[in-house]
Amino acid sequence: MVVKFHNTLTNENEEFKPRKESAVTMYNCGPTVYDYATIGNLRAYVFADSIKRVLKYSGYDVKQVINITDVGHLTSDADEGEDKVESGAKREGIKVKDIVKRYTNAFFNDLKKLNVDTKNIIFPKATEYIGEQIAFIQTLDEKGYTYKTSDGIYFDTSLLPDYGKLGNIDTKGLKEGARIKKGEKKNPTDFALWKFSPPAGGEEKRQQEWDSPWGVGFPGWHIECSAMSMKHLGKQIDIHTGGVDHIPVHHNNEIAQTESVTGKQFVNYWMHNEFITIEGQKIAKSLGNTIYLKNIIDRGLSPLSLRYWFLTAHYRTKANFTWDALEAAQTALFKLHKHFVEEYGAKKGGVVSIEYKEKFDAFVNNDLDIPQTIALIWDLIKDENVPKEDKRSTLLSFDEVLGLGLDHSNKKLVGLLSGKGEKLKVGKLPEEIKNLVDEREKARKKEDFEKADAIRDELKEKGYEIEDTDKGPEVSTS
Repeated sequence: MVVKFHNTLTNENEEFKPRKESAVTMYNCGPTVYDYATIGNLRAYVFADSIKRVLKYSGYDVKQVINITDVGHLTSDADEGEDKVESGAKREGIKVKDIVKRYTNAFFNDLKKLNVDTKNIIFPKATEYIGEQIAFIQTLDEKGYTYKTSDGIYFDTSLLPDYGKLGNIDTKGLKEGARIKKGEKKNPTDFALWKFSPPAGGEEKRQQEWDSPWGVGFPGWHIECSAMSMKHLGKQIDIHTGGVDHIPVHHNNEIAQTESVTGKQFVNYWMHNEFITIEGQKIAKSLGNTIYLKNIIDRGLSPLSLRYWFLTAHYRTKANFTWDALEAAQTALFKLHKHFVEEYGAKKGGVVSIEYKEKFDAFVNNDLDIPQTIALIWDLIKDENVPKEDKRSTLLSFDEVLGLGLDHSNKKLVGLLSGKGEKLKVGKLPEEIKNLVDEREKARKKEDFEKADAIRDELKEKGYEIEDTDKGPEVSTS
């Protein structure tokens, strides 16, 4: 069947036609590794995973890149403020390389728990491609797209008549920002390609800086995606994804700099997921309403229940998170696995139902209308005209796209989904692990939650999960 995706560039649902039949190229904007990913951040990766799974289900091979931003993303998208990673290192009193390692590992751990298919994904780090970024800026410089200010090298967006075409951004309505000293920036939409490090005796010295033809400094946030995408996927790619917040600035800047270098259309299909709200409010640290996957696990809920909840809302619609909604998703997922194990677990030799497959294909190929497939699953389960062995085969086929873990569903998994998995007694833990658990308990009693979280992360890296209960900490293998 024809696969259709909604293209942000044209604001239309379009038939997907890859540039090459052999492999689809897809770039997904990745995390800035200065803190844990919120559930709002994680929606983007389940969304990207769904695209990949639908394409593979339809017979395509997918070459995928998710970047790791470990330098250059400032606290303001207007090229001002402190580098988020440098700021995070100061917050936790550790070196930049250590905070990058901590939250990169946490991100990978989250993807694993959400059953995101990471096989064959390329995860390039911005700091590993400084040379490529400098070369990219040099090409822009040679073509006359750049100018120098007191704080860096900027891209002149006035040279592109169609700047802001993604999302039809009203660039004329934008006001001058305080990105650099008044009078230096030529246009409100101009953006930094390379930022100079603060002079000696000025601001605190950065931990990450490099020599360049323009002086010591570091790359702007946007340039990494263009350089790394071109390095791994070529000058033109099929699909580029991200959250809707990336449209006005980050993705328009990627288009501007990449197409100025290549003279070709950068991306054929731009796809964006909508925001997650919490109790009706946008997720923001300033509001104190951030929720991380570890918070969900601490409540005895399965990470897969979050994936299930994500899939019940279309990626282009806002979804309002509540704990009641997640608990309902957990109940439904547990019911699905329990039913699958008890009713179909021993049923072999079945075939995929053509009737249900046609419906399923029609939904997933229509701009990832996955919420409809969730309802379809329950229709299939209730349909007495379909043999149990065929139901089993059909559900396993569907789960290639949904990723809800039916391919390894068993009684142990059902127990974990119900929050009643086997726990390890603290007294029988290895001495090193027991000492970490004790140290974390002391930190919690002193309300040093930063240290407690750091120890939790260390335990995760060693293969242990810890849950705080009224009876004290409970530990299980992860």
